[in-house]
Amino acid sequence: MWDNPRQLNIVSLALTALALALLTWGGMAWIVRQPMFAIRAVRIDGSLIRTSPAHLQAIIREEIKGTFFTLRLADARASLLRVPWVRTIGLRREWPNALQITVGEHEPLARWNETALVDRQGEVFIADYNGELPQFNGPEGTADEMTVGLQQFGALLAPARLSIAELHLSPRGSWSIKTAGHTTLTIELGRTEPTDRLRRFLAYYGKTIAVLARAGTSVEYVDLRYRNGFAARLPGFKERPARKAA
Repeated sequence: MWDNPRQLNIVSLALTALALALLTWGGMAWIVRQPMFAIRAVRIDGSLIRTSPAHLQAIIREEIKGTFFTLRLADARASLLRVPWVRTIGLRREWPNALQITVGEHEPLARWNETALVDRQGEVFIADYNGELPQFNGPEGTADEMTVGLQQFGALLAPARLSIAELHLSPRGSWSIKTAGHTTLTIELGRTEPTDRLRRFLAYYGKTIAVLARAGTSVEYVDLRYRNGFAARLPGFKERPARKAA
């Protein structure tokens, strides 16, 4: 090869091209890290109710490192998603030194097992909230199912002027409801066709439970796990012990 001018020229050109590529890459790597491209403006979009824009900007400026070119958007998104009430984050670079953040917040729907909250999409999240919310009690991983249940049962109860204070789902899939208000009513729905059972109960509610309530007798518990009716329990009711055979 050394005595072949053509091959030597090819090798020389290849080495020259490689050297130029390395120099170009090194130069670009140096340029993109220069302070002139540091993120200097952070713009936040979204209807924020409980999230502080200043808090989000502080996270970007203090925790996220890099310039317009080197900022790792995945890391920035992960850091912002750890902020309470933040549900979704969209990030977009704006030339030459700005970052646009689009924020979606959780909308609280219910409390979850005394430890967290559930939003309207059925997602569990942790944040401080002092307002009134229904209480969900159910197995882990069922928050989305209970969200659908709250919507369905709540829509059926609304014409009877009843609302849900507590919604329970047992590990075996049995539903029960506790209504809100001064006088509460616990409704045992069971596992099978809970929506249909509640609908049948409400068809007779106005002629039974509501009549008793207007007369001053408030029913505190109804069991809908019967094929052709339901059982009701009055306040202070105590079941009599069975008599022993003589």
